[in-house]
Amino acid sequence: MEYVYAALILNETDEEINEDNLTGVLEAAGVEVEESRVKALVAALEDVDIDEAVSEAAAVPAAGGAAGGAAAAEAADDDDDDEDVEETSDVPDTTDDDDEDEEASGEGLGELFG
Repeated sequence: MEYVYAALILNETDEEINEDNLTGVLEAAGVEVEESRVKALVAALEDVDIDEAVSEAAAVPAAGGAAGGAAAAEAADDDDDDEDVEETSDVPDTTDDDDEDEEASGEGLGELFG
């Protein structure tokens, strides 16, 4: 994860994401750098617009909740024929604290960048 964070730092400071810069950030953070991981990340990010990817990743939790709501609604529609079926909702409560929302906004980045 620290490799992705280093790439995000370089992007935020408008520095080029290359092997030397990525290695420098990682070493400054006290990380034992694996050259193969640095090379793989630089190659993976070569054609990626990181700002766009981050904003898309931040939107995923909201879209995931909507998809869950649609699935719950469809399941409820399927059960309308049964009179004895108790209606429940699998949609999570969306009244979370702001701190949790801030943490959740970056959770998908690890999967995005490998």
